[in-house]
Amino acid sequence: MSLPFRSGPPFLLAAALLGGCATSEGVRNPSGVPVTEMRPDERGFVAGTGIEAQDMVAVTDRMARSILGIPQISRAATPPSVVLEPVVNNTRFPVNKDIFLTRLRTQLNSKASGRVSFLDRDLMKTLQRERELKRSGQVTASADPNVVEFGGADYFLTGKLDGMSTRTAAGTSDYVLYSFRLTDARTSRIVWEDSAEIKKQGLEDAAYR
Repeated sequence: MSLPFRSGPPFLLAAALLGGCATSEGVRNPSGVPVTEMRPDERGFVAGTGIEAQDMVAVTDRMARSILGIPQISRAATPPSVVLEPVVNNTRFPVNKDIFLTRLRTQLNSKASGRVSFLDRDLMKTLQRERELKRSGQVTASADPNVVEFGGADYFLTGKLDGMSTRTAAGTSDYVLYSFRLTDARTSRIVWEDSAEIKKQGLEDAAYR
């Protein structure tokens, strides 16, 4: 004789239903693959032979340390002003190039202790409009709006990514050279230059986007 079904409290039923969806390892997504939180400088199991997060972290950390060590920065009487130019990507990988300079700038700003400053040229149109509003009296100004206050660059920081790829039946191999340089805005002399190179091989290529 079968026993009659007896419903329990709602929270017990919910716990029973959720028990099949969660484990002691954490929440699992519908496909059954757990989501793993990793450090940005850590190489994960989802990886290819191209430019990845851990490469950006390692390269920008190295470049920041290298720049801060040169006399033009470390011994400057007045903190030099730097303008960042877009990174040139000559590799086969679609890369968010701004990430390199953005992370390099934030690393320098956080570790330079005021030894270097960056000019925000991305906001030039906004800054010029604000100046015109002040000159016309539409907004108040704490200083003379007719005095040009935009700073000029002492140095330009530029970067370039170059790559070589090899693909055979045995797999894929990619070499990427990350090079950066600091150029004197007055003399056009390169006062600092450094590079990092990374080579990877794999059985299968990865899709980057």
